[in-house]
Amino acid sequence: MANYYDVLKVSPKATRAEIKSAYRRLARKLHPDKNNGSGATAIAFAQIAEAYEVLYNPAERARYDKQLLHLSYERSANGDSVFASSNSHARRWRQMVYEHRYNEIIDRMIADERRESIALQKIIFPTVALFVSCLVVAILKPQFFENSAIIGKIILVSFFVAGVIHLVGRIREGLERFTYNEDELHESILDDKERKVKPFSRLFAGGFLIIGVVASFGMGLVIGNYVDLSNVSMPAMFAHGIKLEFVFYPPIFVLLVDVMHSFASRVDV
Repeated sequence: MANYYDVLKVSPKATRAEIKSAYRRLARKLHPDKNNGSGATAIAFAQIAEAYEVLYNPAERARYDKQLLHLSYERSANGDSVFASSNSHARRWRQMVYEHRYNEIIDRMIADERRESIALQKIIFPTVALFVSCLVVAILKPQFFENSAIIGKIILVSFFVAGVIHLVGRIREGLERFTYNEDELHESILDDKERKVKPFSRLFAGGFLIIGVVASFGMGLVIGNYVDLSNVSMPAMFAHGIKLEFVFYPPIFVLLVDVMHSFASRVDV
């Protein structure tokens, strides 16, 4: 069985980022287009592509590591290792080593999946919060800024600036992690495999965000026609129609939701 770690020249404990970096480095070096279509280079390139396909996927990597570990254990038990022995203590020691390495594989797989889940949550929560906040603002039509004292205005503007910076950062992080640029030249012949790692185009993601914001805001305006809070308690806080200050509230809402989610995540850990 081929050792994919040797193929990519990485450690068995390498992170996904290290595996991807090693693959890209070797892909640039071995790509057939850069080697005049050499047959040997094409085979080597196919090997690193196959190794990357397995090792970059956490579930596939876990299965591969278990196969590699099982093969290593069998060789050790059959006398291919200096530690091979029929002694019961030696067998017990080999079993302990096997179980320890197996647990390391499972722990790494769980850690990889957790990192992926956290990365996904970092873009899902702000996106949902943005849509919900646009809906709520269009329904309630708040005018807190207009009716606040100077200190209140300063606080709102400060939270707005912090919220915009935070929202832009989250969107940029999500685009870099989960989207690809149509104009990019992929560094692998396995283009489809690369797109599974980044499943959406940036055009699609940008369109989804814009349409989601517009649709949420439009739906809020429709609902707002039947819900008028300007005549209930604290009428000064709600307007009859949309005012320019509505742009303040979605970024602030996203910031607060993300802060609460981050706090809850740390408490849960």
